[in-house]
Amino acid sequence: MTVYLLRHGIAEDAPPGGDDRARRLTPRGRARMAVAARGIRALGIECGVILTSPLPRAAETAAIVAAAYQRAPSPRELPALAPGVPPGETLQALRPWSRHEQVMLVGHEPGLSRLASLVLTGSPDRLAIDLKKGGCVAIEVEKLVPPAGAILRWALTARQLRRLGR
Repeated sequence: MTVYLLRHGIAEDAPPGGDDRARRLTPRGRARMAVAARGIRALGIECGVILTSPLPRAAETAAIVAAAYQRAPSPRELPALAPGVPPGETLQALRPWSRHEQVMLVGHEPGLSRLASLVLTGSPDRLAIDLKKGGCVAIEVEKLVPPAGAILRWALTARQLRRLGR
């Protein structure tokens, strides 16, 4: 199975003393993510499932990606993609979707990078990855148990995805 880890697009700043969890994509973030989503489609990615963090900025990003396809599944919320969830728990929560050949996870940093490190090395802290907003990583996974016998296939920035989507 190939797992695509996609960080949400550019979001609003949290108001001082405000709720970070309520942040949404900015108009610029939505526009840029739409072009990046076309880039994802141009790569030939056909996800059997798109799973998203319950936070609005990730859910909006997942919806934009789904809208770039004619027959994409509607994004499904996966609470294990919320910030602060240990990567091992996130990995366990993916098991019901392991029958799909391609799964996209839309979430947050540092959770996505720690998940990538866990799958690739067996430790959430061994591999330093800094997934920028709108960036995506493709990992081929043999099994959803660390170490997973995984291979990093590619990592693209949001800018690279947008260039593919133009």
